Amino acid sequence: MNSPPGRYGLTIFSSGAGRQRFRRAAEIAVQAQEAGFGTVWVSELYNRSATIVMATLASATEHVGVGCSIAYGVGRTPLVWAAEARDLDELSGGQLVLGLGNGNARMMEDWHGVSGEAPAVRMEELVVVLQKLWRLDQGPVHHDGRFYRVHVSPTSATAPPLREHLPIHIAGINPRMVQVAGRVADGLISHPMFTKLYVDEVVRPAIATGAAKTGRNPEDVALIGILMCAVNDHVELAREQIAFSIAQYAASRVYDRLFELHGWSEQQQLIRNAARSGDRAAQVAAVPDEAIDLIGVACRPGELEAAVARHAVDYDHLDLTGPAWGLDSIEQERAQLNVLEGMRGALAAAI
Repeated sequence: MNSPPGRYGLTIFSSGAGRQRFRRAAEIAVQAQEAGFGTVWVSELYNRSATIVMATLASATEHVGVGCSIAYGVGRTPLVWAAEARDLDELSGGQLVLGLGNGNARMMEDWHGVSGEAPAVRMEELVVVLQKLWRLDQGPVHHDGRFYRVHVSPTSATAPPLREHLPIHIAGINPRMVQVAGRVADGLISHPMFTKLYVDEVVRPAIATGAAKTGRNPEDVALIGILMCAVNDHVELAREQIAFSIAQYAASRVYDRLFELHGWSEQQQLIRNAARSGDRAAQVAAVPDEAIDLIGVACRPGELEAAVARHAVDYDHLDLTGPAWGLDSIEQERAQLNVLEGMRGALAAAI
């Protein structure tokens, strides 16, 4: 199984502007490495690149994996993805964890200028093409598919990659995209909204369905979790931060299945109504207490280790992050440092 290095990972958020933001990210990644985290993670959005920050972290660290919990598969051509992945893998000493997602159809169309049609089929094809391009040293690559046309014949001798196989993990929520991970990927990157029930009832069966289509063992597909953690001496404030993040996701139909599975559909509608009126307090109040406990962790500093361990049993690797919404960059960095410090003792004991 191509699971990311270590039992736990840490998402890196850094404050500051210009070069200081990258320097600070590197400093936090080194602290995470020293604390015993196995992998450091970054993500990508419409105004931030994942690969640039990954290069920064790979240059600063020595023995941790460097991963993207989501970078946009449609945001680069297969050839550029393969080239950047090769460089990043060399820079990280063979510890790149490439996590790709397409976003929803609107994001594909409005942000990236590509068709939002059949995102799961597109992702599956991308993984197949990337693996071909990864071994370009073995000869030309010719691919004519539904979404990608690639014909590359090296003009000179191409050195082999650092590793024979590029581990690619797919970010997925609903069954069809999760099946892609089972069919062709090394793992599934879960969503911060996942619960144990959703993993058991939706995710694992979808991985198994996908794996069966291509004759794979579903146990060979790593399951990577992302856990939102709010650590604060004032537990009610921590719970409010997790609740607000849940409320932001609740507005999207993508999560309808999860809310329905738990019997939270009525609360989801209340959250949506409050969001339309801009009533933050009502959004937070409508989030069930049970949802806060099943989806995230809100605790005092000394309680983090035990709370995280309860969630970790459902995953092969667990990426710890602060609340996903409602914090500025300084608050995000502080939230991550609180997680780092809260886990330091447990990780050091495991080394």
